[in-house]
Amino acid sequence: VPANKEGVSPFFRIRTSDFETSTRKTRLKCVPLNLHLCAVFPLFSVVRFANSQCPSSGENQLNGTCFTRRECMSFGGIPSGPCANGLGTCCVFQKSCGSTTNVNNTYFVSPNYPITYRGGERCTITVQRCNSKICQLRLDFLEATLAQPNATGWCDFDVLLVSGGSSTVPRICGDNTNQHVYVDFNGATPIMISVDTNADYAFDRRWNIRIQQIPCDSVCRAPNGCLQYHKTVSGVVMSFNFGTTENVRAPQIGTRQMVNHRYGVCVRMALGYCSIEWSQVDNLSFSVSGDTGSFDPDIIGTDLVAESGASCMSDFVIIPDPRENGVPTNTDRFCGNGFITKTTDLKPFVLYVVTNGDEMLDAQNKGFRLMFRQLPCTV
Repeated sequence: VPANKEGVSPFFRIRTSDFETSTRKTRLKCVPLNLHLCAVFPLFSVVRFANSQCPSSGENQLNGTCFTRRECMSFGGIPSGPCANGLGTCCVFQKSCGSTTNVNNTYFVSPNYPITYRGGERCTITVQRCNSKICQLRLDFLEATLAQPNATGWCDFDVLLVSGGSSTVPRICGDNTNQHVYVDFNGATPIMISVDTNADYAFDRRWNIRIQQIPCDSVCRAPNGCLQYHKTVSGVVMSFNFGTTENVRAPQIGTRQMVNHRYGVCVRMALGYCSIEWSQVDNLSFSVSGDTGSFDPDIIGTDLVAESGASCMSDFVIIPDPRENGVPTNTDRFCGNGFITKTTDLKPFVLYVVTNGDEMLDAQNKGFRLMFRQLPCTV
């Protein structure tokens, strides 16, 4: 930019992001001591960019939020590559016990992550809304390995707890890597995410939970009653702590299922699709009630051990208005040790999950791993 006759450029830029815009405006106002400066620099150009999500350049491939480098450092973030066409820095926020955050894409990790954690304390992060237009959090369990529940299905040694929101998240423990949950804000009340661990139980536990803040008007916002929300035409859903191996804490009498789980797994209806099909992934992907170990392994996963209706009083899944081979069923409850493919065109697409308060009689259950597939509308 050409200089004026005093040899000073009459035009300069101030690089800023959209964070705390009102605060920056105050800082940019000229005060009496700077009147001469205002005459020398008669024109300001504020280059502003949004605090949007950005991919970091680190080996862990975490998502960050675009800030100026100065903002990133002052907010306690880790600069991890450029963003906004080089105007900003992709800032990764990794927090652990006793921290507070109001920044999107914060990662809540176990102490000294990725080193395994021996446990022994409650580790909590407090999440405040970025702004008043935020209605919901999505928690992605990028890694979540805690102690298994006891033989009754109770998370007594380790447990993940979510409180402060207007929606309920059940007590969760065990292996839950790649699971996710949604939780609604209750106005401006912060949401607390806590992990209780027991150092007396020797176990290599660790967690890395991505916390995403979802605006009230976002298409990514989960509908009411949906603890989990899938936005693809097809995919796989699993009960919490699902696994093909036995519960190591109680290998003969225990179950991988947890008590008192009641939630909805929702699927967003895609354009041009009118119904959805639910099916088991394989013969070992559905064991939610009864004594799994008492059956011949050759019939596990078949219709011989698939239960429904009045037989499903303790642990079961619900598929509203289902059909089997095109024929309506007389029940929407399904349990046992096998699952027969079901379809439904009732909207919204949802699978409800229910477990009771004691899993002692449901020996060696693994939970469920089901596929969903949306079906195109017929002309």
